[in-house]
Amino acid sequence: MKGCSKKSSPWLWVPTLYFAEGIPYFVVNSISVIMFNRMGMPNGKMALLTSLLYLPWVVKPLWSSFVDVIRTKRWWVTSMQIVISVCFILLALTIPYQTYSLILIIFWITALASATHDIAADGFYMLALSESGQSFFVGVRSTFYRLATVFGQGVLVVVAGLLEVRMGKIAPAWSYTLLITALIFSAVTLWHLFFLPRPERPAAQRQSTALIVKGLGQSICTFFRKRGVLAAMVFLLLYRLPEAFLVKMLNPFMLASVEDGGLGLSTAQVGVVYGTAGIAALTIGGILGGMAVSRWGLKKCLWPMALSLAVPSLAFIGLSVFQPSSIWVTAFFICLDQFGYGFGFTAYMLYMIYFSRGEFKTSHYSLCTAFMALSMMLPGLVAGYLQELLGYTGFFIMVGVCCLITVGVTFLLKIEDGYGRK
Repeated sequence: MKGCSKKSSPWLWVPTLYFAEGIPYFVVNSISVIMFNRMGMPNGKMALLTSLLYLPWVVKPLWSSFVDVIRTKRWWVTSMQIVISVCFILLALTIPYQTYSLILIIFWITALASATHDIAADGFYMLALSESGQSFFVGVRSTFYRLATVFGQGVLVVVAGLLEVRMGKIAPAWSYTLLITALIFSAVTLWHLFFLPRPERPAAQRQSTALIVKGLGQSICTFFRKRGVLAAMVFLLLYRLPEAFLVKMLNPFMLASVEDGGLGLSTAQVGVVYGTAGIAALTIGGILGGMAVSRWGLKKCLWPMALSLAVPSLAFIGLSVFQPSSIWVTAFFICLDQFGYGFGFTAYMLYMIYFSRGEFKTSHYSLCTAFMALSMMLPGLVAGYLQELLGYTGFFIMVGVCCLITVGVTFLLKIEDGYGRK
């Protein structure tokens, strides 16, 4: 395959590259939530501070073009992995002291490096493989990114939970968990230093900074001049509103004691229920969503998907009222919610592709992903304070009301018949 020597077969680096792409994202956006909660940080402060960690993914379209002209994508990939490895080691060393300001600074540097790594890794994938190679390995990269999801939200949380029980202390348990993460990620980084290929840099990438800035400005201007852009922005920001609130408070709800209105699960149980079974349900929902659109088209699937994303979240009202002691009951409703989210999120992803069509489709899609990150960041900033004000039951009732917003913004969309159908 183009750009790869025999020594650097795609099988040697594509799986590990996308596993490495996923790990820091979930450490920053999932592990941080559970860790700060277990270390006693109030929900309001925790949700606000961890939501701000989304910011690098919101603004990454502004510097993505510069990754093309400053050094090579291979350099960016390996450099950012080294930075992330160092950050994981620093987190492991600082967590026992519970100096939250320093821990958050390291998390923020990790987030910035991870967002930059995303840009470079996706670009490197297209540069190092021929078109046929890209098509062949698209399933492999998706699979290993999903495995990183299970590792980040499931395995690491279970490990931390087991260490909490064994050590009897919260902060040291998470310190050792991050140290394990650092060792694994450092090993992957070392692997890439040897086995990532060195594709030649196309002449098309050697543009001046002035041209990059001009092109960025042009793509932003044309994006906001597109027909239906206002409806698209409202949809991108509000379609996932119920899930955006839920994702920040779901783990704290499961971990909170029954007396405090939660479900009283252990950290390890949360890792199994949400980080493993939930991710499996999310994946199945996404696969079935893709199959549905392929058969019937996005327009016909839009409403079932919108309802699928919104309605299952109502189950958390019942969970907060009855607080079932059975982990199986909790697992069922978590999986139901995640399956519905996976199925409904398919419409969101395909709409971003649909709206991005045209001359600047790559840049416009990148801007759509910025709105996607913003849609998760903004509700998260206030989710914890709303939960503290309303209690868990009141908070989930509010989330249920937000389902009406998902339905409302879906009315705004106009999609061509047959789009997405095979």
